[in-house]
Amino acid sequence: MTQTAHLPAPAPAAGHRPNAARRALRALAILACLPYISLKVAWVAGSELGIPAGSVLLERRELMAAVNAVSVVADVLVVVLALLLTQAWGRRFPAWLLALPMWAATGLLAPIMTGYPAQLAVALVTGDAKAAAPSEPFLDEWVFGVVYGGFILQGLALGTLFALYARDRWSHLWQGRLGDLSARTSGPGARLLAVAGAVVALVPATLHLLWATGSITGLSARMIAERDSDDYVLEADRLVFVVVAVAFTLFLVLRRPARLRVRTTLALAWTASGAAGCWGAYLSLVALLPDPDPSKHVPGLVQLSYAGDMITGFLLAACVALFLRRRSAGA
Repeated sequence: MTQTAHLPAPAPAAGHRPNAARRALRALAILACLPYISLKVAWVAGSELGIPAGSVLLERRELMAAVNAVSVVADVLVVVLALLLTQAWGRRFPAWLLALPMWAATGLLAPIMTGYPAQLAVALVTGDAKAAAPSEPFLDEWVFGVVYGGFILQGLALGTLFALYARDRWSHLWQGRLGDLSARTSGPGARLLAVAGAVVALVPATLHLLWATGSITGLSARMIAERDSDDYVLEADRLVFVVVAVAFTLFLVLRRPARLRVRTTLALAWTASGAAGCWGAYLSLVALLPDPDPSKHVPGLVQLSYAGDMITGFLLAACVALFLRRRSAGA
């Protein structure tokens, strides 16, 4: 997303101060981080709050402490972003340096905001709170509600703040409809990236579709034994984000359907490419962590789906960045 460095950065108005609504959203975003940060800090310090006896998280304390420390830093970044989006100095911040973490934050939070409520809804309808309990305990049930609830609030508050900030600073870049765009906004480079992303997406999209509809192709015996409704919802969620990312990025570079708003197309391409790319990268990293138990190793086909999501998301994000760069240059 570094291509967005060419976006203009207008000087803030003298005495610029966030209004009451933005201050409230900023406070909500910061407060929503506290449960997650508090839990992670407690775990780094050696606490077992929310971790049941025999949990796999207690087996490799040094590794978990390192992972938890990194995740604390990541959530602290949300606090920094909330401040940046509501302060006068934030209006002078380099565009690419803001766009990259916001794209990542959007990509990491959006699947939680859609997937977790969907899981709860499916469990409510089917009465299947946990059809297949894991062979080893992981976390107390309340932890998921507290942490994911906080993530959803973070996503709503931070997403709204970014939308308001982007409207004030860059709204001229997404005015009008796709049919109004100049051909220069989607040159051969952007089209090549979009097509490459669409081709790569065929692999993870096919696998997500298979697993969402009950196939056990490529799954380990452990994964098969522990599958429940949550897994089906997550696979469907990942499939939707990949399909939306490909479709709306192609719409953007092809400038069709002509009557579709640029704002809507760009927002969906941005969000979905981030969801595919960032979660694919995160899950790929987790899959590479060493584990002495062979039954816990992530199968090759599952790793391929993670890598496919990651590459798809990154290629399409680069296409969006190139579009914004060209649009900015034209403006």
